[in-house]
Amino acid sequence: MTNTLPSSGRSLAKEITALFGPLGGVDLNSEGAVIPARLSAGDKVRFVSPASAPDKDKVVRAANILESWGLSVDFGQHAFDRFGFLAGSDEDRLADLNAAFRDSSIRAIFATRGGKGSYRLADRLDFTAIRQDPKWVIGFSDITSLHLSLWHVCRLASVYGAITDVNDSNEALRALLMTSSPIIIRAQDDETTACLTTTGSASGRLIGGNLDIIATSIGWLLPKLEGAVLLLEAINMGRGLVDRELMMLRKGGHLRGVAGIAIGQFTDFESSGGITVIDLLEEHLQPLGVPILGGLPIGHGSEPRSVILASMAHINASRREMILTT
Repeated sequence: MTNTLPSSGRSLAKEITALFGPLGGVDLNSEGAVIPARLSAGDKVRFVSPASAPDKDKVVRAANILESWGLSVDFGQHAFDRFGFLAGSDEDRLADLNAAFRDSSIRAIFATRGGKGSYRLADRLDFTAIRQDPKWVIGFSDITSLHLSLWHVCRLASVYGAITDVNDSNEALRALLMTSSPIIIRAQDDETTACLTTTGSASGRLIGGNLDIIATSIGWLLPKLEGAVLLLEAINMGRGLVDRELMMLRKGGHLRGVAGIAIGQFTDFESSGGITVIDLLEEHLQPLGVPILGGLPIGHGSEPRSVILASMAHINASRREMILTT
């Protein structure tokens, strides 16, 4: 469940310190990250398809939800194209993305879905237009590549999440996009990654997303993670692949200096045969010696919550909570 911080007349820094302990001098304001303006009724948003081809009916349902929030919705020219496993050619998908970035009337860009393919475009975005007119980009899974690129090149905050069929999840997303209130996301005992939670607290910018795409980004999109709270989630990956990708991140020094780990949903993993995905996560992440908060409802599971990447994340493993502030 996601809730706003209690209001007691104390400063936000004191609120967080009271909940999570001393922050070690971490700056709580938005300096160092570009935070787009929150959405308001009447704002126009656009669906584009940077990755795999979407189910049109699902996209229409999502558009109806956004319109119920008072937003105006339109669609990229190639949003419903198909080309093999992709939603149209690379050039057409990129054209739709950059057209949305360049259009001053568009205040947020929603990915119709993830799947595969946004990594083919992530280094070819119109970064000049993005810097001149920052706007929200919303998507998850494969869209991790766009989030990493936006942070790496432009220091732009973006939203890891999507419109779903779950009302509570959608209301949480609405709060992220249309209010500036800090939020708390609480770990859930029924998530398989809950058992990975350690102790202690940590603060840093929330960077990451889908493990497979994070590993794919090594050497070209992956930013330095020193001082960050690293978000990890995954779906339906072979355990050998999980092991290889975590090994690449760890042995390559890419996890050196992370402040903490926030672990979301690892769904559709085989549990038979001895070693589990939980065993692998524990083996690779615990030696980092930083606080780990597992069991977060972020990812591909039921009732997923959306989060703002590049926001300040304050995790408290002992309290099993994560506060996000912008």
